[in-house]
Amino acid sequence: MISPIPGGRAEITGGFDQISATNLADQLKYGALPLKFNRSSVDTVSSTLGQDQLQGGLIAGLIGLALVVVYCMLYYRGLGIVAVLSLVVATVLTYTAVVVLGHNANFRLSLPHIIGLVVSIGITADSFIVYFERIRDEMKEGRRSLRAAVEVAWVRARRTILIADAVMFIAAIVLYFLAVGGVAGFAFAMGLTTLIDVVVVFLFTKPFIAMLAKLKFFAKGHPLSGLDSERMSEATGHKTTPQEA
Repeated sequence: MISPIPGGRAEITGGFDQISATNLADQLKYGALPLKFNRSSVDTVSSTLGQDQLQGGLIAGLIGLALVVVYCMLYYRGLGIVAVLSLVVATVLTYTAVVVLGHNANFRLSLPHIIGLVVSIGITADSFIVYFERIRDEMKEGRRSLRAAVEVAWVRARRTILIADAVMFIAAIVLYFLAVGGVAGFAFAMGLTTLIDVVVVFLFTKPFIAMLAKLKFFAKGHPLSGLDSERMSEATGHKTTPQEA
């Protein structure tokens, strides 16, 4: 340095070639330690990676949904129809919510959102199972008719469902605000589907079961209804005698 530095701009002169000038600039910028970058690995990322991940997530969701449907139909028989239709309603509402958010809030479905939706299948099905098992409990040993069991079981089941969904929703909120990136997307999807679960159970599942309770097929405990004495005895270990509504 042979002259003052006016305005904070300095100039270094000397006999530099391209290599020495670059080394000096790096030392001034990063420090006096020698810099050398070694290539450890090279990964080639396809331009269709995101699309492949989304397709894989959707396939996983369909497989999970199919397994839940098969389980409900085999174990709950006639009541499984209620679970399947409730899942269909929940799926339609979820799709509608995604479309509306995409149109009005620039929401874009990503792999973490898909994972959250897949996980929510089990959460939604669990609400139906809680209600079904409460109905069976009320009908054990012929204590109540199906119509009475549907109403009494609902009072008890809805408390359990609301508590479980509230815990899940609070966890989703905390995770959404404390996490970043993909984890936040997962939390958003989980919170959205938790709210949809409450809507479906209260406005569709319960009224639909109350309507089915008026049918003799369910009220008299048909073997395919899922409320027959043999089916309920498999879970309780003793015979039950369903009464007529």
